[in-house]
Amino acid sequence: MKHIYFLLSFLFIAFFSCAQESLTAKSEGFKYTTEVVVPELNIPWGFTFLPDNSILITEKSGELIHFKNGKKTKITGMPEVTVRGQGGLMDIELHPNFKKNNFIYFTYASSQGKERGANTTLMRAVFKDGKLSEQKVLYKAYPNSRRGQHFGSRIAFDTDNRIYFSIGDRGNRDENPQDITRDCGKIYRLNDDGTVPEDNPFVNEKNAKTAIFSFGHRNPQGMEINPFTKEIWSHEHGPKGGDEINIIKKGKNYGWPVISYGVNYSGTKFTDITKKVGMEQPLHYWDPSIAPSGMAFVNSDKYPKWKGNLLVGSLKFKYVANCYLENGKVVKEEKILENLGRVRSIEQGNDGYLYVGIEGVGIVKIIPN
Repeated sequence: MKHIYFLLSFLFIAFFSCAQESLTAKSEGFKYTTEVVVPELNIPWGFTFLPDNSILITEKSGELIHFKNGKKTKITGMPEVTVRGQGGLMDIELHPNFKKNNFIYFTYASSQGKERGANTTLMRAVFKDGKLSEQKVLYKAYPNSRRGQHFGSRIAFDTDNRIYFSIGDRGNRDENPQDITRDCGKIYRLNDDGTVPEDNPFVNEKNAKTAIFSFGHRNPQGMEINPFTKEIWSHEHGPKGGDEINIIKKGKNYGWPVISYGVNYSGTKFTDITKKVGMEQPLHYWDPSIAPSGMAFVNSDKYPKWKGNLLVGSLKFKYVANCYLENGKVVKEEKILENLGRVRSIEQGNDGYLYVGIEGVGIVKIIPN
């Protein structure tokens, strides 16, 4: 009897493992298969493809992982990462000229500073021969906070090799987002060496944080350059309802918490207005909230039916929102990759295929049949 029980248990485990490795589903117009290409990741907050098609992956716990030839290697030389609530090691991007300079950029929660707690930090380092060197902090948000929410954070480069990165309001909605003399609740822009561009919007404002590019944000966890228009697109968590997609423009105020399409988690209101002069309206919003994280535009010929679409991960409902765009507007949404797990990150690889980081599963490849 014990042998029969063992055999049945083995068959169940084998079947479950296969189900995790491959899943066939249907989208509008075609079927696709998912394949786990990097297994056994906990919270793959961000990942990026190196020129040799190997992958650098950030685990929220603080580990930077290099996945190459089917093997995961933990990279040494990382700074001390403070894991606090939603904070930890977050996004990662290569410099557009990585082949020449080997620069990588990543964001993480750091306790550096006089105050207790932590805040979001941007670091640049050289990644070469599987090792980090020349680590340099380019920006550290102050003051630290002992709160555990809303660290952000995503990174994107524009066509001039300037770096944009987001920091959430750190749970202080009444002071941080609307005040340009304070960090947090902002999207920042720097030159690739960490200096502030001379044409940043607030360089001549007294006491302003001159790295700020836009303000009035709650907790942006998705940001990409639109490959078709070269605009900066971002999405952010609302409270209960009111998750937003925004096109980020220089010096603009995105309204949090003065205007919002959401309410407090208790159901009570914190604002009575959704529009105000001088504040930007979202391109699109979700109500109820989907808890968005990660985003990618589809410009690959591998997915002709999806080309031009925007993919947004849902942490809350465990799917990818496949957003069909027309004239810069979301005209239709479709749920794909449902129920595999909490979607944390999305990237289009060098090979043109789409890859999705799913908590507790790993990095999943979407293969059109």
